[in-house]
Amino acid sequence: MRNGNCDFSPLKERLIQELKEVSLEVDLGLQTLSEDNFCLLGKLATIKEHFEKAEAMAASFYLNCYLSPFTDRYLDISTAVQHLSKQRHGALIVIERENVVDTIIRPGTPLGAKLTHSLLESIFYPGNPLHDGAVLIRSNEILSAANVLPLSGIFVGEKKLGTRHRAAIGLSERSDALVLVVSEETGKVSFALNGELHPIITTSSAIL
Repeated sequence: MRNGNCDFSPLKERLIQELKEVSLEVDLGLQTLSEDNFCLLGKLATIKEHFEKAEAMAASFYLNCYLSPFTDRYLDISTAVQHLSKQRHGALIVIERENVVDTIIRPGTPLGAKLTHSLLESIFYPGNPLHDGAVLIRSNEILSAANVLPLSGIFVGEKKLGTRHRAAIGLSERSDALVLVVSEETGKVSFALNGELHPIITTSSAIL
């Protein structure tokens, strides 16, 4: 296993640049407040856009940091997530960390296969009997598929989360596992950790 190296220089540099853009936009907003005829709403919208982009970049950066000490195959995981996102194939992927999750989840079908992006993608291909439920990854191995995770009762504002997202958060509330979610409706990707859900970016240049 790796020692938790969080360099990932290309993404780190992009994150630094985006945070600088946020800082610049905030400074410009403060300067324009003194202008009586200037409406700040447009500037705030721009600041919000930069913040959201910075948040997604930060989540992508730290995702790799969180994964690298526990699996050498995080590049395969990232590649699979990108492809699943592009095709809008829903997915739920549990990466076990310090806490063993066997007693928390309802076990599905044992696999015991080497982790590769092609196998991970094929499991979540629509129509595959294993695509419902979660894949469990331990180290560099796909232990099982079609696992059932505990659901969280969390709400986001007035909108209730979908089952996959509630399951991801539910397991992360009960263990230190990192759970990746791909939405089949939007293709958007998030990961749950410590009971919180974080959106990530999925372009090939962003996830290492």
